[in-house]
Amino acid sequence: MIPISDTAPRASPPTIVLLLIAVNVAVFLWIRDLPHRELNRVILKYALVPLRYSEPEAARAVGLNTDNWWPLLTNTFLHGGWLHLILNMWTLWIFGPAMEARCGRLGFLVLYLAGAIVASFTHLIANWGSDIPALGASGAIAAVIAAHAVTYPRARILLLVPILIFPLFIPVSALVFGFGWFALQVLQGTSVFFAPDMAGGIAWWAHIGGFAFGAVFAIFARGLDLGRSVTARSWEMPARGRMAQPRGPWDV
Repeated sequence: MIPISDTAPRASPPTIVLLLIAVNVAVFLWIRDLPHRELNRVILKYALVPLRYSEPEAARAVGLNTDNWWPLLTNTFLHGGWLHLILNMWTLWIFGPAMEARCGRLGFLVLYLAGAIVASFTHLIANWGSDIPALGASGAIAAVIAAHAVTYPRARILLLVPILIFPLFIPVSALVFGFGWFALQVLQGTSVFFAPDMAGGIAWWAHIGGFAFGAVFAIFARGLDLGRSVTARSWEMPARGRMAQPRGPWDV
C-alpha cells in the first residue's frame, strides 16, 4: 500500500520537509559514487552497527569507535538504494507537511530528529550484538506517521494498492492507516525474535520505536500553540477535483 495524498492542512511551503529531503538526496548522491573501499568506511562510521556498543573489543578490532554515538542519528540520512530513498522521501512528503504546519518549523524538526534517535536506540536494543549496519530514514518517518495519525485522526489518506497490473485506490482515515501500519510493524518485529532470518533487512523495531515516540510527542503537543505562524493549505481528495481554501492547521 502506497499513500498518495492526505487531506490534512499542509505547510505552505513545507520548508523543513523540503530541507530534509534535499539533505537525504544529497547524502545519497555523495555515497553512491564512492569507491567500494571508501563506501565501506563511510558505512562503518555513520551507519548504526549494534556490535559497536555491545561488544567493544570486537568493534575496535574492526576499526569501530565505541565512543561514537552519532550513528544513532547519522544512519537515518543514509539509504541503500534508489528505491529505499524514494519510498522514504515520498512518505515524508505525504505526511511531513501536515505535521510541519501543526508543530511549526522547529517543532517538526525536533519531532523528526528525536524520532530518528529513539527509533535507532530501539533498534539497537532489539538487535543487541548484531554486526549488520542499519540505515535509512524510516524510523524518523514512522514518528511523523504516528504524530499525523494522532493529530489528524479524521484526515483521509488515499492509498494505492496494486492488484497485479491494476491500481486500486482506497481512501482510509489517518487513524486507520497509522495504527494499521503500526500493527504490521509489531507483527513483523515480534516474529523476527522467533525467526531472525525473516527480518528481510528491515529494521522493524526502529519503526516501532519511532512510531511510539511520534504518538507520545503528538499527545503532548496538542495543548501547545505550535505552528500558529505557519501558513497552511488543505487539499481535497484528487477525485474531488479541486483545492480547498486555505485554513488553519487544526481545522480538520
